[in-house]
Amino acid sequence: MATPVMPATGIYNQPMQDLIQRLLIELGEDPTREGLVKTPNRVDKALRFLTSGYQADIDGMLNGALFSVDYSEMVIVRDIDFYSMCEHHLLPFFGKCHVAYIPNGKVIGLSKIPRLVDIFARRLQLQERMTNQIAETIREKLNPLGVAVVCEGTHLCMSMRGVEKQNSFAVTSAMLGAFRDNARTRSEFLELIRRSGPVPNQSSVVRMTCNDE
Repeated sequence: MATPVMPATGIYNQPMQDLIQRLLIELGEDPTREGLVKTPNRVDKALRFLTSGYQADIDGMLNGALFSVDYSEMVIVRDIDFYSMCEHHLLPFFGKCHVAYIPNGKVIGLSKIPRLVDIFARRLQLQERMTNQIAETIREKLNPLGVAVVCEGTHLCMSMRGVEKQNSFAVTSAMLGAFRDNARTRSEFLELIRRSGPVPNQSSVVRMTCNDE
């Protein structure tokens, strides 16, 4: 799907803006008042940016960034900020992502890992799915000896509504290859990322999903 081009008139996507204007009316607002006149246009642009991962070309992003190297120790990029949208309520969730892999003859440019996280975060998501997508893509593109991904997220659908628990966060993990099969390798990874924040040990990593109510 091609990304829409903003016409010179400033109208980005009129059907989308009409829907947002109708939403404002249904919420009891007046879309013609000063503070809301340009809101449909702003929301249209914001939503298209926040879901731009659907149009992203992963192979194009990785092009020229895979390098042959004689290195077989763990590579970790930690504390990658991510911002995403919960697919159940269209509310944000955000936090940190930690990614590790053990090369098998090839490495990837370090800046590409945060870009990969952004691609999957900028979609309507579940944190569990996003975690797995990041890990599976690295395995597919690099064929490493192992991949590990841990994501820590604060979900506004839990803190602003529903259970209204402001201090809770969800931790999800995906362990593939050596990280799944070798407890020592897995523990080393978890210990290294624990130094950057409150990541629990493997036994207490939890799977959490906001409910659909």
